[in-house]
Amino acid sequence: MQFSPTNGDFTFVSSTDSEELSGTIDAPDITLNMGPDSSRDAYATTFLRQRGYGWLLEVEEDDTEDTKPLLEELDIDLKDIYYKIRCVLMPMPSLGFNRQVVRDNPDFWGPLAVVLLFSMISIYGQFRVVSWIITIWIFGSLMIFILARVLGGEVSYGQVLGVIGYSLLPLIVIAPLLLVIGGFDIVSTLIKLFGVFWAAYSAASLLVSDEFKTKKPLLIYPIFLLYIYFLSLYTGV
Repeated sequence: MQFSPTNGDFTFVSSTDSEELSGTIDAPDITLNMGPDSSRDAYATTFLRQRGYGWLLEVEEDDTEDTKPLLEELDIDLKDIYYKIRCVLMPMPSLGFNRQVVRDNPDFWGPLAVVLLFSMISIYGQFRVVSWIITIWIFGSLMIFILARVLGGEVSYGQVLGVIGYSLLPLIVIAPLLLVIGGFDIVSTLIKLFGVFWAAYSAASLLVSDEFKTKKPLLIYPIFLLYIYFLSLYTGV
């Protein structure tokens, strides 16, 4: 007795003499082409895809991101920092600088560099003041920020931190002069007052806008005291 399946791949034969079953499997011949590498790869690819294993050939291509310069990765714009330094050192409106960029476009690395530079020149003979300078910069700016908000000013802590940090530049400028004429008390005092007024004016002219109206002295005075304290950390007096 012979059973013929519908797919035609298997043939089963039943014998009355025994109950043993035997069969044959018809499979297509697979020929490997040993020609050039490109042809062999093409046949192998076709064979795998026909058998449903094409996913083995898929290779994920990682999107290689363009490597950016270090300054761009850290969001450091040297031209912007240089322009802000000039705005602080030359606060007179007649010079034509757009000084509001120091307040409206705050950054962190520029003020930090200025504060660290002021700390470096203050190391001479009194290394312990470095931590005090950074601490006063952070918490003094926080005090000015809170006071400005209480008075109705629309400023952020980042803006105050940047302005206070950049405005330390006048004190850095007068530092070499104090080393040269330190023996002349009257001249040294005048230079110190000039440096403090210069720094306080640069900061106050950016932070104290028309929105404070008659309350400007309430914000200018603590800014002035803050830079006096910065100078005292440098001079040790």
